[in-house]
Amino acid sequence: MAHRLFEGKEHAASYWKYRISPSDHLIQNVITFVEKQKGGPFSLAVDVGCGSGQGTLMLAKHFTSVVGTDVSPAQLEMALQSAQEPNVTYRQCVAEDLPFADSSVDLITAMSAFHWFDRARFLQEVHRVLKPRGCLALLNYSLEMELDYSGCCLQSLNQVCKEFYAALHPYRSPHLGPSSIELYREAYKSIPYTDKEWHESVWVKRPMPLCNYIGLVESFSSYQALLREDPEKAARLSQDICQRFMSIMKVTSAETEVVVGVNYFYLLASKNDPDDM
Repeated sequence: MAHRLFEGKEHAASYWKYRISPSDHLIQNVITFVEKQKGGPFSLAVDVGCGSGQGTLMLAKHFTSVVGTDVSPAQLEMALQSAQEPNVTYRQCVAEDLPFADSSVDLITAMSAFHWFDRARFLQEVHRVLKPRGCLALLNYSLEMELDYSGCCLQSLNQVCKEFYAALHPYRSPHLGPSSIELYREAYKSIPYTDKEWHESVWVKRPMPLCNYIGLVESFSSYQALLREDPEKAARLSQDICQRFMSIMKVTSAETEVVVGVNYFYLLASKNDPDDM
């Protein structure tokens, strides 16, 4: 079964404010793969588990129509408030039952969402709705992000990062196992398509205020689990970590900009065309 999280309005607002989307470079890698498999122009892309829609919007210029789907009304409401592309729409549905006709979709993406789905059922649904040589892109990033601040000891900063993640690890969903990357590797191996690619590690660096990095980690499911169990403990953890960062950086404001290194991994696959076999 799929696991339903991130559905409250406050969490949806946090998603829009703090969650990161793939870089333009990563999205272009996806589009290049699609172009290689089937050529353009492309009519329909579907972003499944789209959340508040940051990644969905990045597909708009490449397709006639882009549809973001999510199970959460609150997430979709936030996406609609922020929609700026006329060819992007949103639909509420579960990932395992997509409201699209057989062989009708050029590209299906899931950005930091696939691990919450009923993965076997979702991949079956992907096979149903993709056109021959239509493509699937599953992207995610590891939680072990790194910080960089000019003139600061990186080892000291990232030791605090590791302690932040370690404090949240007991609240990690058992559904994810020890590491979500293994779920993606397993999916890659299970996909029966001839043309597919696995990309293990692509680092993307993003500048943001330190407080936004804290907000990003607070949007993780493990932090949200701690918040539900013990709000005071969750608040103390965030405050302590933020103060330790500022002490190491020798700054007095959490608005100070840092560079956050995010390690992405992703898989690409193209549905076999019976005419080619």
